[in-house]
Formats: sequence, structure tokens, C-alpha cells
Amino acid sequence: MKEKFARWDALFLLYLKRDWKKIIIWILGLGLFSAAYVPYFEEIAKGQGLVGMYQTLQNPAMTAMVGPTPVETAGGYTLGAMYAHEMLLFCGLFAMIIAVLHVVSHTRKEEDLGLMELVRSFQIGRQANSLAAMMEIVFINVLLALFISGMMMSFGANTISVEGSLSFGASIGMAGIIGAGIALFMAQIMPDSSAAIGSALGIIGLLYIVRATTDVSNVDLSMFNPLGWTYLTYPFTENNWILLIFALIFSVIMVIIAFALEGNRDMGAGYLPEREGRESAKKSLLSVRGLFIKINKGVMVGWLIAFVIMGAAFGSIYGDMHTFLESNEMMKQMFSQSGVSIEESFTGTIMMVMIGLVSILPIVIVNKLFSEESRSHLSQLYATKVTRSQFYWTSIGLAIFSGVVGILLVAGGLGGTAISAMGDKSTMDIVDFLAAGYNFLPSVLFFTGLAALALGWAPKLGKVIYVYLGYSFLINYFGGILELPEWFSKTAIQSWIPRMPMENFDAPIFIIITVISIALMVIGYLGYSRRDMIEGA
Repeated sequence: MKEKFARWDALFLLYLKRDWKKIIIWILGLGLFSAAYVPYFEEIAKGQGLVGMYQTLQNPAMTAMVGPTPVETAGGYTLGAMYAHEMLLFCGLFAMIIAVLHVVSHTRKEEDLGLMELVRSFQIGRQANSLAAMMEIVFINVLLALFISGMMMSFGANTISVEGSLSFGASIGMAGIIGAGIALFMAQIMPDSSAAIGSALGIIGLLYIVRATTDVSNVDLSMFNPLGWTYLTYPFTENNWILLIFALIFSVIMVIIAFALEGNRDMGAGYLPEREGRESAKKSLLSVRGLFIKINKGVMVGWLIAFVIMGAAFGSIYGDMHTFLESNEMMKQMFSQSGVSIEESFTGTIMMVMIGLVSILPIVIVNKLFSEESRSHLSQLYATKVTRSQFYWTSIGLAIFSGVVGILLVAGGLGGTAISAMGDKSTMDIVDFLAAGYNFLPSVLFFTGLAALALGWAPKLGKVIYVYLGYSFLINYFGGILELPEWFSKTAIQSWIPRMPMENFDAPIFIIITVISIALMVIGYLGYSRRDMIEGA
């Protein structure tokens, strides 16, 4: 046993030395995002702000998105309770996602790249690397929790108590450790690092969707969800520390299982083997289109299935939503006065969220062309009659196609399930849901255009598009809650697009963003047709 982890401490110190810049950005970035909004929430809480926000967040649609609160009356809804209610779930999700990417890149990806073979040629234990990576994650998340807690206490705001701040920070830090445990487990199961990342993030997405359903129908069931052990701690109200102990036990069990699995597998191999190919290739692989479909088929099928599940999961909430509206006179008057039903209001918001996720797939497909180029997988094709135009426009076409199909599946899944859940009480039909989804098509094209532009002129910046996508999502998601200035909200592309069916379709905006997106793709092609390929550099 001791030999397996020999000199893990040396690797741990080496990783801290190697990652210190990344760790600082990690802690400052996520820490500031989690804790720096206290002054903004103080402004929101003034006057009748707390009462209004409490009533707004009581409807099932908002509960599905931000989680529940233990406060039963508006009078008990304090600043701290509101801050934890609106911020904790998403901050915990971000902590989990970052931890997944870090753990897989430091364990399984280093195996795939052959770096681990080099490390093990020294007097290093077989599993020392995994232990060092996990200890680094624990170290980072402890620092993150302390930074968040300290920063929240520094504002000196009423009801932002010391215990609540520590509970809030610890919940986010523990979310990161849970994500790391899931990632280390999947790194042993899956055949390569890409599959490990995809499956781990898929599990987290599934946990989020499941908790959305249970939070609305029966919040006690969310207690069985590992994600629920973070945001259901209810900082500043109940400070339920026992759930963090559950989360710690779960993480330890996941890590122990992962170590056991790692100890019995070959380096570079997973328990799920890579699927063997055919003895002879199909004729479709003789074309660029057939080859690119083959290369992207796995990720496309996986994401498209996820879109259907995601739409159906959120659609199932609509039945409870109508029941809630009938039982809450204040909410009923609120939505009646604004002229839109609660279903229409929720559809406009949730569609923006889901289309943001749909936008990821086209970006992945466009960036895939550069990753294949950088791995020299296309080198032999460059010497044939195949032109750069075929490479470029085939990838762009595939990305646009996946975006269009993705919208169809997510909007259709949402609409079909919602109409079924509402039954005769439905005020919307499937066309309304599809229109609300395709209304955001220009934003999907815009992100595809940005990825194409990066591919043509600065391909190494392709991943920055994800940062802007995340930024746009946050601006749209929290903009209404935080009452951000309109000019600031307009820095996100989705903010220009009206949210149907709450708002009317805006044809000029639809056309202008589409034309800009096409222009970005053309400009990207001009760069791609001129720049040096990686092999020729």
C-alpha cells in the first residue's frame, strides 16, 4: 500500500509550484464571483425588495433554477437568506466543473499524453499522482472556502453572519471536492480523458436536472442528491453542517473506489474499452463530409441526446407550475397584470438557458478542426486534392446543422413534455415552444461565427469562446436579479434578442445578428485559407 503512494508529497509540491498562477486565478475568479455581490444584494434588499424577491422566487420555475429556501414567510427572508438562495447552487456548480477539468487533466490526460509513463520511471508510486492531484484539489478548495468566507464577512452586512459565511464558503469548497471525486472515478472507467471529462460533466448535469425536478415536487428527495448536499446547507438560516459531512463521506468513498479501480487497470486503458473499428472503412469516409461526421459523431450524438433529456426534464415542471399559480393569489395577480402566463414567462427564461447550452456543440465542432490539425491527423490529406475550403466549410456546415437540430430537440422536448404535463390547462402549443427556441438561432450562429473567426486567425484562442459564452449566460441569468444597467447587459449577445413568447419577435435583430454571424464565418475563412497549418509552421 505504501509503495503505491510513494513520494506523493513530492508530486504535490511540484504541482503547487507548476499550477500556482492557475490556483490564484481559480481562487480569485470563483471567490470574487461567489462573494463579491453582497453590496448589490444590499441594494436589492432595500425597501420592499426582500419581500418582492421572496415572492418572485417562490414559483416552481425559479425554484427549479436556483433551488428552494427554508424560509416560510417573506418576513424571515433576510439578506443572507436571499444571497445564499440565489448564489449558492450556481457557485457550487462552477466549483464542481472546474474541479472535474483539473483532476482529469492531471490524471488521465497525462496518461494519454505519455507524461505519466515518464513520471513512473522514477521512484514514484503507481498511484502517487492521483493522490497528489486530489490533495491539491482539497488544498485549493479549502483556500477557496476561506477566501469566500472572509470576503463575505468583510462587508459587515446585516445577517451575513460569521457562521453563515463559513457555511457558504464551505459548501462551495465541498462542491469542488465532490466534483473531483466524480472526475477521478470516471477517469478510471472511461477509455480516454475526453470521455472522462464528458461523462463527469454529464453526471453533474444530470444531478442538476434531477434536483430541479425534486426541488419542485418534493425537496426531501433532493437530500439523496450529492449536489443537494451543497446548496441545501442553507447558509445564514439553518447552517446545516451535517450535509457537508455527508458530502465528505461521499467524496472519500468515491476516491477510495477510484483508487481501487486504478490499481487494477493498465495505464492508458479504462474499464470501458474503446470500440474497435470495422475491418474495412465505409465508402463515406472517402469524402471530407463523411470523415468529419465520423470524427464528430460521438460528441454530436451524446449532446443531442442530452438536449432531449434536458428539455423533457424542464418540461415536466410545467404541471406543478400551474398548480402553484392556482394556489397563490399574489403570484396569480402578478402574472395576470403583466399580461403573460407563468408558463410563458418561464419558457422565455429557460429557453435562453438551454439555447446557451446548445451553443456549446457548434463551438466544439469548429474547434475540433484545429485539434485534429494540431495532432497532425489531417497531414496526409493536405497532400491530396482536398482543399482548405472543403475542410473549413464542412466543419462550419456541420456546426450549423448541429445547432439547428439541437434547438429542435431541446425546444421540442421542452414543449412536448410541458404540454403533456399541463394537459387541458395549457395556454401554449408546440409551435410556441419551437418559435421561442428558433428565435435564439442567431445567437447560436453568432457563437459559431466567433469560433470560425478564431479558427481562421488565432486558432489557439478557440477556447476563449467558451468564456464569452459563460459570461453571456451569467449576464442574462443574473441580470434581472441584480438589476444590471442595460448597456452592461447588452454586452451579451442574447440580451439583444427578445424572449418569446413573453416578447414579440424582432425581425430586424434576427436578420442583423444572422448577417454578422455569416460575416464572421467568411472573415474566418479568409484567415484559414491563408495561415500556416501547424505542420507547416
